[in-house]
Amino acid sequence: MDKKLSRLRRAQASRRKIAELRTHRLCVHRTNQHIYANVISPEGDKVLFSASTLEPEVRSALAAEKKSGSNVAAATIVGKRVAEKAKAAGVESVAFDRSGFRYHGRVKALAEAAREAGLKF
Repeated sequence: MDKKLSRLRRAQASRRKIAELRTHRLCVHRTNQHIYANVISPEGDKVLFSASTLEPEVRSALAAEKKSGSNVAAATIVGKRVAEKAKAAGVESVAFDRSGFRYHGRVKALAEAAREAGLKF
């Protein structure tokens, strides 16, 4: 079993539980160079809004700080942006889906920034 299949296997139990709860899901995906966050509808059929280190606003903020898209500072910016977009659309609480990634480093920084910006998990 390769790394990707192992990660997806780990993600299945939490996604099953979130589907039972019928709530919005904050889904996080990270790569070596970028981090992505999506808020998905309770039905699981569409992405309501997203934020990532590929957005021009985030890239310009990171360039001003001379940071890359693959660090904790970038994850913090993405977490704040996705929380602001969620609050603007009227989504107050979400279930955090870490997609099988360990809750540390960039994933943890994104979650804590979203909480600080007012999103409830």
